[in-house]
Amino acid sequence: MHAEADLRDAIERPLWRAVVRRRLPWWLAPLAPALAALPAAWPAGLALLGAAGAWAAWDARRWRRRTAAQWPTWLDDAVPALEDSSRLLAEEPAAPLARLQRARLAARLPAAVGPAQFDAIARARTRPSWLPLALSAVAAAALWLVPAPRPMPPVAALSAKPATPATAALTLRVTPPAYTGAQPYQTAPRDLQVPRYSTVNWCATGATRVELGDGTVLPVPAAGCAAWRALDAVSWRSGAVRHDVRVTADQPPTVTVAAPVEAVHLLAPGTTSVRIAVAAKDDYGIARATLHLTLARGSGENIRFSDRELPLPQGRDPKRRDWQKDWPLAELGMEPGDELYFFVRATDNDPEHPHTVQSPTHTLRLPGPEAQALDSSALPSMVKPENLRSQRQIIIDTELLVADMRGKLPPAVLRERSEGIAADQAQLRRRYGQFLGEESTLFGDEHEGHDEHGEETHEPMNGNTNLAAQFGHAHDMEDNATIFDPQTKAVLRRALAAMWDAEKALRAIAPGSALPPEYKALAAIKELQQAERVYLHRAAFEPPAIREDKRLTGDAAGAASYRRARGKDDAIDPGKADVPALVQALSGESALPALWRKQALAAVARLPADEQRLAAQRAVQDVADGCVPCRGPLRAWLRATVPAAPVLQAQPAADSAFDRAWRSAGGGR
Repeated sequence: MHAEADLRDAIERPLWRAVVRRRLPWWLAPLAPALAALPAAWPAGLALLGAAGAWAAWDARRWRRRTAAQWPTWLDDAVPALEDSSRLLAEEPAAPLARLQRARLAARLPAAVGPAQFDAIARARTRPSWLPLALSAVAAAALWLVPAPRPMPPVAALSAKPATPATAALTLRVTPPAYTGAQPYQTAPRDLQVPRYSTVNWCATGATRVELGDGTVLPVPAAGCAAWRALDAVSWRSGAVRHDVRVTADQPPTVTVAAPVEAVHLLAPGTTSVRIAVAAKDDYGIARATLHLTLARGSGENIRFSDRELPLPQGRDPKRRDWQKDWPLAELGMEPGDELYFFVRATDNDPEHPHTVQSPTHTLRLPGPEAQALDSSALPSMVKPENLRSQRQIIIDTELLVADMRGKLPPAVLRERSEGIAADQAQLRRRYGQFLGEESTLFGDEHEGHDEHGEETHEPMNGNTNLAAQFGHAHDMEDNATIFDPQTKAVLRRALAAMWDAEKALRAIAPGSALPPEYKALAAIKELQQAERVYLHRAAFEPPAIREDKRLTGDAAGAASYRRARGKDDAIDPGKADVPALVQALSGESALPALWRKQALAAVARLPADEQRLAAQRAVQDVADGCVPCRGPLRAWLRATVPAAPVLQAQPAADSAFDRAWRSAGGGR
């Protein structure tokens, strides 16, 4: 392997050096115009120099890979003495004849291949690269001939009325709310990012004023301060100084339930404890976090609920509350057949505007002992006949029959027992099927037909006797069984389908094949039994407590109306109708209408993003200073606040013969 690498390196390395000598002038040529353009435009010339260097590096890498991959082909074309077998020099062949040929070529190589052959190959394979040189020269000439753009004057310089220079040096003092834990600080005028409800003070050595983007003007007395409470983002200026104050809103807490992960966690029989792990965190701090537990016991209409509320202990980090515990079921008060619902509620430490968040409700379900008969059901309206066997009894009979089949069971006895179990399964299926609109002959004959329509009497049915044929009959329609919700119907359909499969297998004298669908039907019935207990959070209106001292006195002082308050979108905005007129006025250079600034500020306050409102506020200030070119940006911002007019499209109306006859008879359209 070492000899093979030396042989390949002895050919590839000098060939690559010959290619480099051939390509080097073309790599350096594009750099010359770029260097010449540096005095004309330093940033652009430096960028052109970097582009030329990047192309040279890319082209060198490309030729290095090409040389490593194609040198055997190049040698075969340039040196006939190698007999088109240069590929054997690149790797050790496996065939004995190929190894013999490779040895012959290796012995012939020093005399047949030398620097002259390598240079000839480089001249034949490489070609001049004029395009990068031409592009570099054109770009350099453009940098010399085209003058550099001059910086545009600031907006204040374009305005007809120059801004008043600041009369005193300003200092900003920011005091965040105490609940954030942030310390007050002092800074020079600059863009700020402050928590909501922070107090911003502009202090000056001499008398001046601060103009906010929402139209508020704060006079700053000499050696005094002007205070402002940060509720929304706003731009401000004092003289020629203009900056932005962005507001960070307090985020609501986030609560998670780490264990159990499932929304409905089914405990295994014999479980004695369960782990509950919850967490709550906030950006500033958690003031209160509680775990709410609700225990449900009973079935049907006899269900009792008991509530408990446990505070989560506070740890070292006031921003987090992580808590977990392995609860013994006895301490939770859970018994077989009970369900425990729990959720986490957390409130942050904002004293004025607290945020309260509640996690989704999780359920712990402890199954009760499995009954030997189907004594309870999720369908309380179904009455169980005494002679009706349960699905579990059918499974027991089928398993007993399968066990007896291992011995010598006569075929007649096998058929009789299998069909008897199938008849029990059919009775149970029809009992559940009647609640999906299926007809049942459970308490009459065992016919699967339509006996109530006169099929047993063989009487002909005409228009007088067959009222269903005359007026229609909702026959075997599951949508007519409207006493159940769609989820319950889906479980019923799954149970009926499994019972059908079990009955077919039993009719076919295959009890072993009937057991899997029988178990599926039993699982669906158990799911219906568990669905009878439903827990809902109380979400109704809770009226305030009645004061006994005001009852029957007739005193209505402080009483509020029960009518729903008009929402923000329902309120009539008098300035909204004037925005299109203001947009039209801003399209020219004439005087603007009275109170236009108030209308514009009220309109831009409806923009959704902070950056949009800040830019629109700056445009209002510039137009108020007399900047005519600034009317275009303000007009665009105002146009964005006006909702698009609805598109009215005519609907085609069919003109039928009946419509024409109706109109000719004097009827209305």
